[in-house]
Formats: sequence, structure tokens, C-alpha cells
Amino acid sequence: MNDLYESTRQGWSDMWHGATVAEELATMYYPRSQAIMQAYLPWLPRDAPVLEAGSGLGGPVIALRAAGHDKVIGMDYVESALQAARRHTPGLPLLTGDIHAIPCADASIGAYLSFGVLEHFEQGMGPALAEARRVLRPGGILVLTIPFPNLVQRLVVLRRRLQGRDALTHDDFYESAWGRRALVGTVTEAGFELCELRPTSHDFTLWGLGGPFRAPGYFRSSPLAEALGGALTRLAPWAFNYTTLLIARKPA
Repeated sequence: MNDLYESTRQGWSDMWHGATVAEELATMYYPRSQAIMQAYLPWLPRDAPVLEAGSGLGGPVIALRAAGHDKVIGMDYVESALQAARRHTPGLPLLTGDIHAIPCADASIGAYLSFGVLEHFEQGMGPALAEARRVLRPGGILVLTIPFPNLVQRLVVLRRRLQGRDALTHDDFYESAWGRRALVGTVTEAGFELCELRPTSHDFTLWGLGGPFRAPGYFRSSPLAEALGGALTRLAPWAFNYTTLLIARKPA
């Protein structure tokens, strides 16, 4: 593993150390998170384990299990985050593991969830997708959320380049954004069949601008951002979305 891979791991450790499980769990009930969840919930099986790969403090795992999906388990390579999640919710099913070497048998998982994780690896998402495909059963579901290079993000990248800074590395923390063609191409090349692709979280793009678009709370958008984000969802869906939700299937 290279230095950037390890510094990104440390970045996640520092991030989770500065947050609480309660804060992360609260974000699961923000309107943007609920919209994403309602989009992918119908795709999740109930007769096989569902793995959230890169579960951090466990917010999605806790929320999904509370919603009745009791086969959801989490996995992360930051042990301190897993320990915090277990203290908050004793008995929460969590694994210590890297998304490039998942401690699960071949074809043992019904669905693989990845929320804002695969964009953080300099080698791209191909190796992680190959590992996801290995553990998914035939017909298994892949659910990803990935940052999209919207207009605001492109301006930020341009500014960093004009300053002579690396556009994808933020204080030794790697993060990339994926356009539709590149994202779909990479996922299909990894052996998946695309089921759904939709732009999401327009209000969070506005949140990134600060000021009146932020509300008190952990990464919470203001009512103004949510209202404008809803309008942008209809009027400019692929210009201001913060993330893309992709749902795909491993061929049966």
C-alpha cells in the first residue's frame, strides 16, 4: 500500500474521531439521505446478508436495521469507528476489513452498499468493484453513491489547479468525482449490469457554499438549500447534484 492510501486511512480515522455516532445517525434522517434510501430500499434482498462496505460509525447500518432490514452488516478498516458504533449499539454486526480484501466467502452477500467510499482510492474503483463482485451472489445488487463533478465542484478544482495544488488530494486525503459516462463504464467493465442511475443531494452542493445554505447541526442543509435543491433536482438535475446514486446487478 502506498503512502497516500495510508494517509487516506488516517484521514478517515481522524474524521470519525471528530464525530459521534449520534451525529452520523441523525444525517440518515435528513431529507437528502431519506430520498436516497427510499430509492435503493426496494432493491435490497431480505433473504441474504447486505454488506455496507466502509460503514464508519455505522449510521446507515443502524438506520437500515431499524427500518426492518435485519440482515444488514457493516465493515470498515478503521477499528476505532467500529468500536464507537458498538458502544452506541451493542450487538451491532460489524466486521473489521478492507474493501479490497473483504472477509466474506465468494457469492455470500445479497447486496453490497457503498456510500461515498470508492472515490477515495488513487488506483480507482476497479479493484474494489472486483472484490464486491466476488462476494456478491449471482443476481446480487450493488448500490453506490459517488461524488459528481457538478459546476461548483469544477470551479473548486479549477481554483486548486490555478493555485498549483493537486486537484484530487486534500491534505493527504484523496477524493475524486465521477461523471456519468466514466462511472457507468467502470461499473459495467467490472462485470455489473446497470439498473438505475440518478442525481442526488442537490441541497448539499448548496450547503458547500456556506452562509444561508447551512443550518445548525452536523452537515445539515438549511430550508432554503433544501427548497432550492428540490428545484434544481427538477430543472438542472445533472448540473448541481452532489452525488450520483448507481444501482447495478451481478449477472445471474
